[in-house]
Amino acid sequence: MSYITTKDGTEIFFKDWGPKDAQPIVFHHGWPLSADDWDAQLMFFLDKGYRVVAHDRRGHGRSTQTDGGNEMDTYASDVDDLVTGLGLTNAVHIGHSTGGGEVTRYVAQHAKGRVAKAVLVDAVPPVMVKKESNPGGTPIEVFDEYRAAVASHRSQAFLDIPTGPFYGFNRPGAKVSEGIIRNWWRQGMMGSIKAHYECVKAFSETDFTEDLKSIEIPVLVIHSEDDQIVPYADSGPLSAKLLKNGTLKTFKDLPHGLCTTHPEIVNPVLLAFIRGEDFGADAREEEKLIVEPVLAQ
Repeated sequence: MSYITTKDGTEIFFKDWGPKDAQPIVFHHGWPLSADDWDAQLMFFLDKGYRVVAHDRRGHGRSTQTDGGNEMDTYASDVDDLVTGLGLTNAVHIGHSTGGGEVTRYVAQHAKGRVAKAVLVDAVPPVMVKKESNPGGTPIEVFDEYRAAVASHRSQAFLDIPTGPFYGFNRPGAKVSEGIIRNWWRQGMMGSIKAHYECVKAFSETDFTEDLKSIEIPVLVIHSEDDQIVPYADSGPLSAKLLKNGTLKTFKDLPHGLCTTHPEIVNPVLLAFIRGEDFGADAREEEKLIVEPVLAQ
């Protein structure tokens, strides 16, 4: 297995597949998962000739279960160490959920001259938690419940979340995949309970507003109106408006974990954006796709 060692001695596991002279696509996973959550995208983009890179965030998957550093500034610094170590330039960074926050902080603070484009998929920016400056956010009590579940019954929580809201399997008529549920549980249980507990604060309370405002490269923001984990109204549209060069693509009925449940819909959109092609005309009518270019404000 391949690892890089960060500035503080943490070993970060990564996959680096495909032609080394091809344009790299770097994938950033959500909580509490690993690089394996991007399997459907890694294989798709390998087939298209890209170099694909995916890592396990510190404390997650096969990376070091560190005592500290489970917050966004360190996550972004770890990505910088990985990208620098691999010599990646002209890269596209794609982040899902918590990984979207990691991409935002990394691009804003470390990536000048190295990144061509970025994609935020059902991601946590601008900020999730409800507070005076974010009245539409999610109450802190919801995240306290996550922390309590992780601390006391993590193995059961890591079955309940994918069985229910993460993949929309709690919706009437949903086609439930036992394999997807078990794979979510497997990835989660590989990681550190301490990192998972502390990462709840990182993904829910970090404010990415200034990061988003400072990013100048093209960014595609993908979000579903039926996301039960990161509510649509307080995330995707707001992030797109804060970006200088952002485009919002809204799905109506897909779940939070749409990259896993619907790769046949998501992957072509990602490919078209990376290639600079129109990605609205290929929408399937039954998904009621909405495409909304957003101008900087």
